Amino acid sequence: MFRHLFWDLGGTLVDTYPQLDAALADVVRRHGHQIELLDVARLTRRSTGEAIRALCERFTIPAAEFEGANAELKALWKREPAPPMPGARELLRDVSAAGGLNLVVTHRERGSAMGLLDGLGLTVDDLVSTADGHPRKPDPTMHLVLLERHQLDPAECLAVGDRPIDATAAHAAGITAAILESPEAPVDDDAEHSVAHLDELRPLLGL
Repeated sequence: MFRHLFWDLGGTLVDTYPQLDAALADVVRRHGHQIELLDVARLTRRSTGEAIRALCERFTIPAAEFEGANAELKALWKREPAPPMPGARELLRDVSAAGGLNLVVTHRERGSAMGLLDGLGLTVDDLVSTADGHPRKPDPTMHLVLLERHQLDPAECLAVGDRPIDATAAHAAGITAAILESPEAPVDDDAEHSVAHLDELRPLLGL
């Protein structure tokens, strides 16, 4: 059984994908092309950057248009945050009640990340960001910082993410990985566990 959770933020704790997929698809449609949201979803689950590059190449649309749509969406989220992932609030609460820690490892700027969590009423025990001077995942530094700071045994920790880099970073820190993915847009990764809903993590935590 695992006790502590290492959380990714966007796409894992917070359900950002539906709005991101729609924003990128809208750029394509404004140019008179047709695209299914599911096609965009399969790209964004790798990374937003990869999705933009692929869409630029496929439809010959300047990257700046997709990047602008993404920036507008991030500005919107400051006023109207994306919702928590289904089951996230309850799982955070139950992990804490069982004596475990909820720790966030994110590429999002610290103030933005904490503002998002506070705005959604999601309580975590600690957060490490690339804005703290740490390299981006798949580098394991942020995970290692939290392990050392809280004196945790990696064997008691489970890292939850939504992209292959989340699993790679966790493994490099000696932590077991679980990937949250939709059956319609599966992710090719080396995580030990794959779940479609956060509630599927409960048996791994004895909850």
